Amino acid sequence: MQTANKDTAEEMREMLDSYEKHRDSLVPILQEVQDKFGYISESSVEGIARHLDVSQSYIYGVATFYTQFRFTRPGDHMVCLCRGTACHVSGADQILEHVERHLNIREGETTDDGNFSLETVACIGCCALAPCMTIDQEVHGHLTPQKATRILKAGNKKEKK
Repeated sequence: MQTANKDTAEEMREMLDSYEKHRDSLVPILQEVQDKFGYISESSVEGIARHLDVSQSYIYGVATFYTQFRFTRPGDHMVCLCRGTACHVSGADQILEHVERHLNIREGETTDDGNFSLETVACIGCCALAPCMTIDQEVHGHLTPQKATRILKAGNKKEKK
């Protein structure tokens, strides 16, 4: 949440008002904040702490326990490389290294222009297409380093989500 954005601040207030002021509300609040804004900002944590009357460190402690939560703004396009068994034995590590070089970022990072974020997942459930990745939940299979580059270049031209 950007503090300078009054609409966003109002959305945050309305969202928080729909939850009981109890610690049990924390995870559902974090989930809704991330769904709505794409990540959990410092100002969101501050607002949640005030609403629930808990410390910010308590919120960070809970949120960092779960891998689903992120504290940095994601890229406009999310690239998820599968590291499941079928993809692993089909060269997923090579594809990951190539994609990292091509985007000039490491797993878990976002490109400087904010266009791509890169993550890996245990399995995307498309083993017959190994190795595979998704970009904005669109599956791309039977990857080679060259095919991954072509897909990323095409994704770079897509409209931001």
